[in-house]
Amino acid sequence: MKERKKAVFNWSGGKDSALALQKTLQENEYEVVSLLTTINEETLTSSIHAIPLKLLLKQADSIGIPLYTVSLSKDIKTYEEGMAEAVEHFKSQNVSHFIFGDIFLTDVKSYRESKLNPLGIEVVEPLWGKTSKEVMSDFLKSGIKTKIIVTQADKLDQTCIGREIDSMFAKSLPDGIDLCGENGEYHTLSYDGELFKHKIDFTIPKANLISYTFKMDNGEMKNFDYWQAELLV
Repeated sequence: MKERKKAVFNWSGGKDSALALQKTLQENEYEVVSLLTTINEETLTSSIHAIPLKLLLKQADSIGIPLYTVSLSKDIKTYEEGMAEAVEHFKSQNVSHFIFGDIFLTDVKSYRESKLNPLGIEVVEPLWGKTSKEVMSDFLKSGIKTKIIVTQADKLDQTCIGREIDSMFAKSLPDGIDLCGENGEYHTLSYDGELFKHKIDFTIPKANLISYTFKMDNGEMKNFDYWQAELLV
């Protein structure tokens, strides 16, 4: 029997991540020794998706793979520094690959490779090259249960928070919105299905309007508003 390559799966907690992980486990080419999630040190929630650490740990427990967190701080530790420390930690366990759930954003994939390849880590993208329509079709067939927990406010309003990702949702998306939210239009939380040994219970009592400031490629600082679910475990 061919020896599997040791890998770390970079876990966002959302649908594409869950689909990529399920595909990885089914194909059995890699031994996934850990999930990895970046955490905001101040809020103890995941980057972008804002999933509470307690809920991420419940996901990991239900999947049956331990969670390794990289704590990030605006003033102390950058993403690059945190990932470099994670690589050093996992290379001592003979990990040679980091797996991600990206679809087609070339600049994101190139960035990951530029930071990880020099450290001796190969980037693996199980969903790479598929169209959003193909990925959504695969997701709907996967049996993974997922709800929307963040939307870009000028793209999708607060009524989408808590909505299940199903065929009805896919058909209802307005023009200009990527079917999988690959351009940041929405983010999700996966909580049930074949990937999980048991369902993860949580509630969404309300959605909050949150503003973030990002530095654009041209150096301009721009504000973006998001509807963000308040997640209770």
